Amino acid sequence: MKGKVCLVTGASRGIGAAIASALAERGARVVVHYGHAKELAVKVAENLAGSDHLVVGANLANPDAADEFMESVVDQTGRLDVLVNNAGIFVPHPPMTVDADDWLFKWEQTLAVNLLSPAALCQSAAKIMAEQGGGRIINIGSRGAFRGEPECPAYAASKAGLHAMSQSLAVALAPHGILVYAVAPGFVATDMAQELLDSEKGAGIRAQSPLGRVAKPEEIAETVCFLASSRAEFLSGGIIDINGASYLRS
Repeated sequence: MKGKVCLVTGASRGIGAAIASALAERGARVVVHYGHAKELAVKVAENLAGSDHLVVGANLANPDAADEFMESVVDQTGRLDVLVNNAGIFVPHPPMTVDADDWLFKWEQTLAVNLLSPAALCQSAAKIMAEQGGGRIINIGSRGAFRGEPECPAYAASKAGLHAMSQSLAVALAPHGILVYAVAPGFVATDMAQELLDSEKGAGIRAQSPLGRVAKPEEIAETVCFLASSRAEFLSGGIIDINGASYLRS
């Protein structure tokens, strides 16, 4: 990974921050993307190993901004070797408790951030990587794509779409030397999830896995680093489950 330029979206906290840190530890130059939390993103970048890391903001709720965002990144770095589409939102909308307008709004909002923007960023990155002779695209999906999310069906649908897109792109982009993967975490112990884990629901969430715990952000980051390395070429098109056997699929 030494000298590689890696863009991580949604890297101001949680899984994204852990991925940025792990890539930097392996010698990568990391572009830390943020949506709104600029101060947190700057702090993440300041604490990364190595030097010359960048902090770039962009509103990923607007897929039309993808090309401009990518141009800004490459103008500052000169290249792009790895794209990690990590940014996403989880907006509850139980189908029987919201009205029709709110139901559709939550679907549009979720799909824009979780699927349409990653799709736009993948295409923009692929064009850049093809000119360079190759690259890696790693999309952060979810266990929810397989088991469903009753309180947030748009989230599950968006992540299922992200998985399917990753597999399609793995085939379409292989001739250009671009490898594409998806990672599907289960519940992860991020700062944002800590309140829920500390609540009365925490024990039940941990009990979903026979290991009796949830994933650490660093465990997701380690998998991403492996996929971004030169050792995972034949895993292209794969969806890697990281859920501690909390959900097993055939």
